[in-house]
Amino acid sequence: MKGAYVLLIELPKSAEIQVGHLGKIRFQTGFYAYVGSALGGLEARISRHLRKEKKLHWHIDHFLTLARIKDVYVSGEKECDIAKRLADYFDCVRGFGSSDCACESHLFYDEDYGLLSEIINELCDRFEKP
Repeated sequence: MKGAYVLLIELPKSAEIQVGHLGKIRFQTGFYAYVGSALGGLEARISRHLRKEKKLHWHIDHFLTLARIKDVYVSGEKECDIAKRLADYFDCVRGFGSSDCACESHLFYDEDYGLLSEIINELCDRFEKP
């Protein structure tokens, strides 16, 4: 199956993380939604994100060294369409995950898990982790 996905992530404490070419970014304690896509297969991409041991390739890989995935959602919509809709509600980390598109970001922040998950539930379907 191919398409877009959203990772709902918790960062338990504030941290400064080196994120590839973006440099060091200061992240606040709270909850984040990362929007991505997998044209070669959602299951394989999501499984990769859930693994602890992996080569740090994408921006999200660096972030996940200190954060943990709480939930995964999938959608038939395009990832940029989902990112644009999340940008209407939440603050973003500029340039994160969007180096190959015109979006401001593909990583969004809120300190309220309930609100973030509620909006994502309206946009996507929950993915049952394998």
